[in-house]
Amino acid sequence: MTVIALSVIMAAAVAVLVRVEMKGRRDLVLVAKPAASLAFVLVGVSRFEPGHGYDAWVLLALLLCFAGDLLLMLRRGFVPGLVSFLLGHLAYVVAFSVLLLPRSWPIVWALPPLVVSTVAAAWLSPHLGRLRVPVLAYVAVITVMVWGAVAVTVVGRGPWFLAAGAILFYLSDLAVARDRLVTKAFGSRAWGLPAYYLGQLLLALTVGR
Repeated sequence: MTVIALSVIMAAAVAVLVRVEMKGRRDLVLVAKPAASLAFVLVGVSRFEPGHGYDAWVLLALLLCFAGDLLLMLRRGFVPGLVSFLLGHLAYVVAFSVLLLPRSWPIVWALPPLVVSTVAAAWLSPHLGRLRVPVLAYVAVITVMVWGAVAVTVVGRGPWFLAAGAILFYLSDLAVARDRLVTKAFGSRAWGLPAYYLGQLLLALTVGR
């Protein structure tokens, strides 16, 4: 199946997912969400080139995020899903390190995500309770992931959509945090879900380059 076809399938599944989330149709969410997530994994698989370290790590990240999506659908799957996504972000960090060693990442590009993450951590802190350690660890890892993506892109080791994908992923996690930890509202999912899937698709498209 071509990347274009998979992208169309993902877009359709995401549109359905947003619609059924609005309607509260959990039964259809259990179909639409795995379909959308499987699509970005298959984009990565279709472009994968054996022997390329970057491709292998990105594909692992996509698979871990796919697992995280499935776990988050379970009633007690938030923490396991959080761990799966944290490992996915670590895999992305390793992938970016293959393109450019972290010691060469311009420190200036760490500042924007660090500022946003500091504000986000302060905002979430009163709502965390027992989740304080895993959530703050997650915030730290995704901050490094965004820094790596932007750094690699700025120095010309990756395409523009590598940084765009990472930033969209980061923004979508803010929507998840608000929805899961602060106040449950469809508005967070309405923009967070499209941002997440577009971000993952853009990262999957960096495979094979």
